[in-house]
This record gives sequence, structure tokens and C-alpha cells, in this order.
Amino acid sequence: MAAVHRRIRRNRRRRGLLPRPRVFRDRGNPLEDLEEEEVYQRYRFRPQTVLFITAELHDTLESDTNRNQPIPALLQVLIFLRFVATGAHLRLVGDSLGVSESSVGRTVKCVASALITILCRRFITFPTGEMALRVKESFRRLAGFPKVLGCIDCTHVRISTPKKNEADYVNRKGFHSLNVQMVCDPNFRITSLCARWPGSTHDSRIWKNSTLFQMFENGAHDGLLLGDSGYPLSKHLMTPHLTTQAPNEERFNESLCRTRVLIEQTFGILKRKFQALHFGIRSTPEQAVVYITACSILHNIGIERGDTIVSSDCRDINIRNCLQQIVNANGPVPPARNEGISKRIAITNGFF
Repeated sequence: MAAVHRRIRRNRRRRGLLPRPRVFRDRGNPLEDLEEEEVYQRYRFRPQTVLFITAELHDTLESDTNRNQPIPALLQVLIFLRFVATGAHLRLVGDSLGVSESSVGRTVKCVASALITILCRRFITFPTGEMALRVKESFRRLAGFPKVLGCIDCTHVRISTPKKNEADYVNRKGFHSLNVQMVCDPNFRITSLCARWPGSTHDSRIWKNSTLFQMFENGAHDGLLLGDSGYPLSKHLMTPHLTTQAPNEERFNESLCRTRVLIEQTFGILKRKFQALHFGIRSTPEQAVVYITACSILHNIGIERGDTIVSSDCRDINIRNCLQQIVNANGPVPPARNEGISKRIAITNGFF
């Protein structure tokens, strides 16, 4: 696109035409022009939260410049929120806020990077200490499963066709994507994120190469993760009994399913709030990783500040369908290690 614009400018100069004058469109303040509910519908956050995000990023987004009409920090944040909330083309986002397409492109990259640099470690943290004890108790109250620190699963985010290693990004459903691993707590908050793997990568490989896996192996966390049968059973990660031979094994599966479904619901909440993750991100894989991480940070901010509304039916699930989904999971089931088998038997007999 940039090459096309340069060619047009060269042709105009050859014909002796004057360059097109720069036009600065009027930029209003949507927080002043819209009602609170209208702001929430368009930007997925209420005005108070938008101002909170802007205050956190202000020093990074505001820079000294001699250029005319620099984009203020508040408008930069609104541009990024509009971009991820709608998944629209940059030109449409710019037209809605009085900013050029090229400026929108630069702005969304800048805001996403600022969110990661400044707020990632603050809002995406795995529970430890007293927080870990509260998380375990909250999970136990859901369905009685003991010592749970989080629920783990992967979701695919569609991306544009990459120029390098294109085949690696084609997932089992036939489209290009990133396979994103997340862990959530009982309040749908994302506590761990790994978004850099191509769509063809199996969930178990992402887990075994993640920093969180190494931390569990090194004894940094005292607790369990719950996953589906696509993950390898271990002393740190519990998966369901594929065939139940006793009532307590059925109760184990039911409890695991009622608890683990929270990560599926987290994916749904995240992708409904940020439609760019639902419809796909039109960028390189490297930039898509940045946008996914930034959206995860915003998701947690919304949870913490009450801007992410979870409907009352989000926790209601059909146990039969959930168990059937787990048992019939695609892909080979990794062999369970002896420690994982022993721990699963101990939990089944001791708690169910």
C-alpha cells in the first residue's frame, strides 16, 4: 500500500501537479461526547477505566514532538480499544476517530507494546503465597476438587497467512492461527499466558516447553492444574479418567469437568469482549502475539475493575456434554507417568 501511494505522488510530480495539502480532521473526545453506556459498547470499558489505563500509559505514549496535531494519549488508548473491540480495518477505526490509517497503524502497535511493558507483570501473575491459598479454596468451593491453582487449555486465534513457515501455522481446522495457552483462576482471570506457538503445535508440546511447566517441575508451586485429556497426566496436571470403573472415578471426572470448564468460559469472555481475537488478527505472527498479550492484560483489568460482566449462566454447564467432549478429545492421549497415575488414584480415593 505504501508503494502505491509513493507511485501516485511521483506521477503527480511528473505531471506538474501540486502536492495534496495535509488535512487535519477535527478530533472530539468520545468520553465527553458519548454516554457512559455508549462508551462501554464501543470501547468495552467504562470511562473511568479508560482514564485509568491512560494514566498508567501516559508517560510512554506522550512524547515531545514538533509535528502538527500530535495524537494525545487518551485518543491513542481509545484507538487501540476500538481496534481490538471490533477487529475492523485500520481505515475504519481511523475514520471513526478522525485519524489517518497510517497513524492508527502506528498507534495500535505503540499502545500494545506499552501495555505489555508497563502492565503485564502487574496484571498477569500466577498465584503464590496467600493468594494461592485463596485460589485453592475458591476452586474447592466450585466442585470439591482439592489444591487447584488453575485450569489450563489452548485456544486458536486466526491470523493472516504468514510469509515464513506458512505450513506450520495451519491448524487442524485448516486455517492459519496461533495456538495460545492460558491458565485461569476461579474469577476468569488469566494468570499465565503463552501465545507464541504456531497453530499446528500440539497443546502438550506447548505445555512442556512453557516457563510455568519448569516452575512446577522445580517445585516453585504447590498445587495442581486441571486440563483435558490432550495434556499428559502428571503429578502437577490432572486429567480425567478416560474410562471409569467405579462411582468415585465418575465423581472425579464430574468435579474436574465442573472446575476445568472455567478456562473454556474464559476464552469465550475474552473473545466476545475483543472481537479481533474472534474474527482474526490481520498482521504478522510476531505482532499478533503482542496484540493477544495486550488483550489478555486488558481482560484482567476489566475483571479487576468490574468492567467485564459475566452473565449468571456462565457457570451453568451440561456435565454429560462436558465429559463427552473431554473423553472424545482429538489427538492421541499422551502416556501417563507413574507419579501422575498414583496422585490421581490418591485424589479419587481420598476426596471422591
